[in-house]
Amino acid sequence: MTEHIINLETVNPIEFFGVNNNKFDILKKKFPLLKILSRGSLIKLSGKPEEVDLAKEKIDLIVQYLERNGHLSENYFSKILGDDDGVIDEKITEDINNDILVFGQNGKIIKAKTRNQKLLVSAADKNDIIFAVGPAGTGKTYTAVALAVRALKNKSVKKIILTRPAVEAGESLGFLPGDLKEKIDPYLRPLYDALDDMIPADKLNYYMTNRIIEVAPLAYMRGRTLDNAYIILDEAQNTTELQIKMFLTRIGPTAKAIITGDMTQVDLPKNQTSGLGKAIHILRNINGIIHIELDGEDVVRHRLVKEIIKAYDRANQPAETKKSDEAAK
Repeated sequence: MTEHIINLETVNPIEFFGVNNNKFDILKKKFPLLKILSRGSLIKLSGKPEEVDLAKEKIDLIVQYLERNGHLSENYFSKILGDDDGVIDEKITEDINNDILVFGQNGKIIKAKTRNQKLLVSAADKNDIIFAVGPAGTGKTYTAVALAVRALKNKSVKKIILTRPAVEAGESLGFLPGDLKEKIDPYLRPLYDALDDMIPADKLNYYMTNRIIEVAPLAYMRGRTLDNAYIILDEAQNTTELQIKMFLTRIGPTAKAIITGDMTQVDLPKNQTSGLGKAIHILRNINGIIHIELDGEDVVRHRLVKEIIKAYDRANQPAETKKSDEAAK
């Protein structure tokens, strides 16, 4: 006979035990030979060592899921516990343990899907400033936001700061209806969309109201020190040299930053040069700063997006390169 106590302090006990202890009852039925008691956030397991070890392993998996997702359906709760012999579907084990960044709305699994997205995740674990550059649809922003949400849920940081330069992409900002916030919000919409995918609406509203998650134009970063935070500068190709320098010098000693951009979509006026390329070049040999280049093979949108990017790349090739390509054919 052995005993083991598990503390559920890192998750919401109601989400673990279920309404009217429904999930807890499922747990007890899965392990009829164990005596399983609960008090507050503590669970006490008593029984044969092998039974206790197996139950502990399954409970640890459930806790991992809840730490990332915040919610767990009764159906998935049962699946994690496994069949009558305690065997878990391999896909579920893989989902919990491998490559998953966060569990999004309705249990949606959010993880790096392509080789370069996985390089981005690995780089973010080892470096404090990451440049992630590539064409549209390669998951730069989405992966960066997922990394930030994971860090917040794991309590590695206390807040997330998401920012973009409010640069007009062919439309005039001044003629948009509404006050300043209403004029700027459309430029920040992709960041809100990513957050909506990953955090339940009520919790996201709480985070935003209490400034645990802050979404703001780049100009609002001036003069601040951003510490104990995960900071994302999106659409950095639309920053000038002075703007990106301003952003990079806001970063506090316990912060991480990801700078994303697409050098083929610069919307700055013709008399201004993007600061992104120069920043990558002059900072390339600094330890703790890394540059990840994504390409057409990382596109995760509609299959035609990949073909569109390739077509534009071909169209923008120098004439000499086009001739050699045609000759090769």
